[in-house]
Amino acid sequence: MRGLLRDYVLEAVVGLLVVLLAVWFILFAWGRTGGGMPDAIEVKALFPAAGGVSVGTDVRVAGLKVGTVAAQRLDPQSYQAELTLALDRNVRLPSDSSAAITAEGLLGGSYIALLPGGSETPLKHGDVILDTQGSVDMMGLIGSVINRSGDDGKSAAPEQQGLGTMEEAPAQ
Repeated sequence: MRGLLRDYVLEAVVGLLVVLLAVWFILFAWGRTGGGMPDAIEVKALFPAAGGVSVGTDVRVAGLKVGTVAAQRLDPQSYQAELTLALDRNVRLPSDSSAAITAEGLLGGSYIALLPGGSETPLKHGDVILDTQGSVDMMGLIGSVINRSGDDGKSAAPEQQGLGTMEEAPAQ
């Protein structure tokens, strides 16, 4: 038995490291998706478009993380994206705060930016944020800028735009 243990000690150590790495990954994923915020309040927000947002997406105020997206679903009455936001209980945001889905940059990920309102009453567990702005389709915007570059709004006849064929060109 002693010889058997000595022969497989490297495999046992590698196996233990794999198990420890798996446990660390599970704890990391749990904390990243909002499961690690036991002392949080949950509020809902309805967005007309929620592209780029998923469970675990950051919720920020002034660029600082104050929570995560805990759940998302399609509201059957309004057909809007209903997001459940898990917010840090220590950050007391006014009840008239607004939320907007914002991109970190042209190629960056999305996050939810909360803009504090002026109400004296703070958000409570179960409240709904009514003032929201959905995500912007960046590829659609870029495409519209590229496709309309140089267009001054005047449309010329096809012959004047250089779209005629050689057969249509007058003989000289």
